[in-house]
Amino acid sequence: MKIRRDDTILVIAGKDKGKTGKVRQSFPKEGRVIVDGVNIVKRHMKPQGTTRQAGIIEREAPVCISNVMLICTKCSHPIRIGFRSLEDGTKVRVCRRCGEVID
Repeated sequence: MKIRRDDTILVIAGKDKGKTGKVRQSFPKEGRVIVDGVNIVKRHMKPQGTTRQAGIIEREAPVCISNVMLICTKCSHPIRIGFRSLEDGTKVRVCRRCGEVID
């Protein structure tokens, strides 16, 4: 999966189109990510002993990976991601727009 935790992304489709945020958690097998402040849903929760209060709780739901784009730290644009092998044999992510190493 090309997008990882702590990446800054831009939502390009859906109800939150145009919002940016930081990836909090990724689910590679499902192809989804949880982004701070994006795709807020309401859940009706029962109380769980003394730890959790009952009521309507707002939280982030996962977003499909195809609906987000990574924002490059150097050129500050939404980018596609490529891969390159360095001289020491490590595989790194690369910005397709400016060629900068992302990792």
